[in-house]
Amino acid sequence: MSSPDFLLKGSTVTVVVLELHQYVPDAFPGLLAERVAQAPALFQGSPVVISLEPLSADDGTAVDLGGMLDHCRDQGLRPIAFRAVPEALQSAATDTGLALLPAGGGRGKPLEMPAESAPEAPEIKVRTEQQPVSSVRPTRTITRPVRSGQQIYAEGGDLIVLAPVSEGAEVLADGNIHIYGALRGRALAGVHGDASARIFCQHMDAELISVAGHFLLSDALGDSILRKPAQVSLDGDVLSVSAL
Repeated sequence: MSSPDFLLKGSTVTVVVLELHQYVPDAFPGLLAERVAQAPALFQGSPVVISLEPLSADDGTAVDLGGMLDHCRDQGLRPIAFRAVPEALQSAATDTGLALLPAGGGRGKPLEMPAESAPEAPEIKVRTEQQPVSSVRPTRTITRPVRSGQQIYAEGGDLIVLAPVSEGAEVLADGNIHIYGALRGRALAGVHGDASARIFCQHMDAELISVAGHFLLSDALGDSILRKPAQVSLDGDVLSVSAL
């Protein structure tokens, strides 16, 4: 039997959600640029869902969807959908060509195709499939201090840093990050959506920490964690920082 021309699969993909709580046209571009600048490697080229769910009914109708998309793209973001679009903006949202998602942030379900939609031709098959994730990760080890302005990335695996990470430096990994020195810069683990990734460090004093797109800034770290051994993990949609 010949192989199918294509397959349609159900999949779970981690995306950035831009939740719009209020929209001030003159202020939005600057505020967005400021937020993206806090973690440029995290946001650059990231798919984004724009959620209008937090807006009140009156605020929602005043949003310039086209202008908002332009500002997002100017900052390197890639909008893919709107969520919870008010009825008054349905037409404008449809005209953008982006997908329209219902309200609510629940996790997606496996894709199920109704029987009547199945093609009669045997050469084309539609099915869902779960892909196993390999537990084997390549590891990148850094033995020298990561200086301000430097960026170290462990593609496809874990990153081990046997030295300090200075302010203004950035370390990223598709897997876990282990820092056996002071973390004063930025650390982003699971940058391609691995929610099981973690960050471990001997001295937590980070400017920013992130796991699978969820991040915290330095002012969100409590005194019980600062300058002490700590680990960072993702608990559902909440970033958890705890002492080691």
